[in-house]
Order: sequence, then C-alpha cells, then structure tokens
Amino acid sequence: MSRGGYENLLVSVEGGVARVRLNRPETHNALNAELIREITDCFGELVGDDSVRAVILAGEGRSFCAGADIGYMRETARFTYDENVEDARRLAAMYRAADRCPKPVVAQVSGAVVGGGCGLVAASDVVVAAEDAWFAFTEVRLGISPATIAPFVARKIGISQTRALFLTGERFDAARAKDIGLVHEVVSSEDLDSTVEKKVSSLLKGGPEALAATKELLRELEEAPSEATERMARRIASLRTGEEGQEGLGAFLEKRRPRWVEGG
Repeated sequence: MSRGGYENLLVSVEGGVARVRLNRPETHNALNAELIREITDCFGELVGDDSVRAVILAGEGRSFCAGADIGYMRETARFTYDENVEDARRLAAMYRAADRCPKPVVAQVSGAVVGGGCGLVAASDVVVAAEDAWFAFTEVRLGISPATIAPFVARKIGISQTRALFLTGERFDAARAKDIGLVHEVVSSEDLDSTVEKKVSSLLKGGPEALAATKELLRELEEAPSEATERMARRIASLRTGEEGQEGLGAFLEKRRPRWVEGG
C-alpha cells in the first residue's frame, strides 16, 4: 500500500516491509533540505508502525544518492555560522533516525553513492549493491569535510579506511566497498531486487522484539563497552522470559514455526 504525504519519497508498505525510495531521480536523488526532512520524518513514522518489520531504502532511477544537491549547497554557502550549525544538526538527525530505527534497514544500492549517500549506506544494517555502484567521499575537494557522516562511516569501515577515503576523495567501486565493509554483498543489476528480497525474507524470520533488542544492544556495546556484560545478561534474561522469547523457544522445541513467521 502506497503512502502519501511526501514530495521527495516514494513509500509503500506490504507484507510487513516498508519500501522507501528517494524520489529525485533528475538529480540522482541528491539531498536537499526537503528530502532530508522527509527521510527523518519517514523513519520517525515507521518506528511507531507495528505493521512494519523491516525497511528497504533505495533510490528511484539510476542512482542511490549522489550527495548534496547543488542548489542546496549554494544555500548553505550563504548561511551564517549559526544557520550552518542548525543545518548540520538536521542532517545528523536524518542519519540518526535511520541508524536507530528499531526495524532492520536494508540499503539497495546502485549507481552513484556520494558523500551523504554513503552516510545513509553506513547507517543501514544490511547493504546490497549492484556491480555498477560507485562510491566517493568528495567533501575535501569542495573545501569542506564529511564531518556529519564521519561517526557512521568510521564505525562501519574503521578509522584507517575512513582516513584514506575521506582525505583522497577518490572514487571506488562496489568490490572495494565490500572489501572494506561498507557493503555486504555485490550482485549484478539483474539480481539486485531478488537478492534484497532474500535478505528481507531472512530478517522476517527473526522475532520483531528480538531484532529491535539486538540493534539496541549493539549500540549499547559501542557506547558503553565497560557495562556490556551486565547489560547483555539483563537483555537476554528479559528476552527469554518475555512473550516473544517464550514463543520462539517453544516453537523450536515443538518443531514448528513461530507466530511471527508467515504460516507459523
């Protein structure tokens, strides 16, 4: 079922899966203020939608996201320092909304993935790229820095790779993106849709609460590693004794599908 209310996104929900497509194909889905706001709002809405269990994030047309829109960049060049701070905060909120979405986010990537587009990829949980996808962090060549996306990218590919790619601004292909961990699987353009569907099918076999709890746990491990042991103990105890955990364990022991799996 398609959902309206967006000018720069195509959003539909079917079978527990939300498909969110950046819809500015004439600009290779470049980010502007309106698209940034809509992505943030969309993820906020999906968080509260119990019918959604997974999210596919993709781009309409030939590219996933070619970074910042030229017109948007012209606007920010005229901003005052304080206005630029607020703009950067709004951009960071978009990445945080995708990153902290309790539902698994699968990025379906093809064509150009530049700057801020790489940030969206880094904020996703599972990334499948077509062989024709290419990536670049070109900010330094514009006299600026990829500061807003840095936390998400560095966490994903490590400081060493982040330094090399941020500082050179060089373009790299999907194969290298996979080698460094930015992308998890590379397939032909013809197999992109089917591969993404397989990934989503695998995700839907997990309990919704367990998936959300696992994402939160991994974030806690990153933010407070010294407290990891106690937090993990309490988290697994909560899941095991909860309704979903009892159903999952019971289904395993009784050799049946749990209720959250289609046909279960």
